[in-house]
Amino acid sequence: MMMKRRTLLLSGLAAATSLAAPAWADRPRRRPLPSPAEMLERARLGAADLGFVALDLRTGAVEMSVRPDLMLPPASTLKTVTVLYALERLGTGHRFSTRVLRDGDTLVLAGGGDPTLDTDGLAALAQDTARAVGDWRPARFLVWGGALPHVEEIAPGQAAHLAYNPAVSGMILNFNRVHLGWRCETDCALSLEARASGHSPRAYSIAAAVRPGGGAYLHEASGGRERWDIPRRGLSARGTRWLPVRRPEAYAGDVFQTLARAAGLALPAPELAEAPLGTEIARRDSEPLPAILRGMLKHSTNLTAEVVGLAASGAAGQVASAQAMAGWLAETGAGTAQLADHSGLSAANRISAGVLARLLARPAAREALRPLLNADPLRDVLGKDAGGSGAGGAPLVEAKTGTLNFVSCLAGYATLPQGSEVAFAALVVDENRRAATEGQDWPEGSLAWVKRAKLLQRDLVAASVAAPEPFSPLPPEI
Repeated sequence: MMMKRRTLLLSGLAAATSLAAPAWADRPRRRPLPSPAEMLERARLGAADLGFVALDLRTGAVEMSVRPDLMLPPASTLKTVTVLYALERLGTGHRFSTRVLRDGDTLVLAGGGDPTLDTDGLAALAQDTARAVGDWRPARFLVWGGALPHVEEIAPGQAAHLAYNPAVSGMILNFNRVHLGWRCETDCALSLEARASGHSPRAYSIAAAVRPGGGAYLHEASGGRERWDIPRRGLSARGTRWLPVRRPEAYAGDVFQTLARAAGLALPAPELAEAPLGTEIARRDSEPLPAILRGMLKHSTNLTAEVVGLAASGAAGQVASAQAMAGWLAETGAGTAQLADHSGLSAANRISAGVLARLLARPAAREALRPLLNADPLRDVLGKDAGGSGAGGAPLVEAKTGTLNFVSCLAGYATLPQGSEVAFAALVVDENRRAATEGQDWPEGSLAWVKRAKLLQRDLVAASVAAPEPFSPLPPEI
């Protein structure tokens, strides 16, 4: 472990649970900066490991380094790698297209892997289709999702009902989520809708029922239909939540049929298509790739990360695609990683802080990534004490967070006026507690642990960009 001596007042570190922000104003006497090892100890994170690297963007020098080669789960900071990979392989002008084709007596809805297609967009496509076909009525209606390989779950082993872990395919709607609503009095009334801001049709391909007692949400899929078995004890008097979709072609086809009927076009029941055959009669293009990636980083959308990674690699499956991205990472010269997906949701991913920081420090990476990152990203957890807004002498932090159970990561860039500018990666992981809570949704103690880990990240980043401590001559009486 090595570190340049820095000036910093870390008032929040005296008690790691305190949310007091670091003090940035000069004071007559400044106490020495705690070492990273002391910071980690004071953060009270149990047996957690810390990997941290900050690289000066002007000189390339290592500003701070703590176990730079330790391989740890990056959680959603892996999405920064996916962004750079997708931009290089697909280009900034890339768009995903959802098309409607006419093949003889058959209408085909052909997904192009657009991760941002919602029910409102599908409604516009249905209206365009109805205008294009006029009085013609198809005998068959097919849905094709083969533009991307089908992935049943992004990370198997997660709780079944977690909406951030849906299926992936080339046909995507509402991030492959369905909106569950309930109202429980004597009995529970349930609704399942393909909800968007302007349209919210019923999802006929998905059913749900309430069972007495508690336990987990149970899910089964057969053919093109899905069914949820929901424990009564987990439902309040009324409420809503999103559920993941596992049969996206059936879901999108069902919703498109409803929307087309509203537009005056009657369609038969949807079937799965083996290939996108026919002549294009309508289409809807996504926004350019950078806009999609900006939204992905802002909301940490796992499905979008998997889609753009699969599209960039052209691989036949998720693991092969992740390995292709790892190969690209090695080719950049930043170093090696063991990757199982593109979103960071899998705990099988392993990367070091040194590799991640070196990748982000590349000039091409800085130019492409910085405009897409969130500013002051820790404020969602730490509020006004996040200390990354650039106000009042604090650094401006532009970065991506990453969180799993007992895993908290941060990677990006930090700039201090009149100080240094760094690319950094901070990975904090308690591997034993992470493994023991695999698949659980916010297990006991994890929220408080994450908050303390983010305080540690805040102070490590601040220390890495603080101006060097000026030389102080000895007092005259000595």
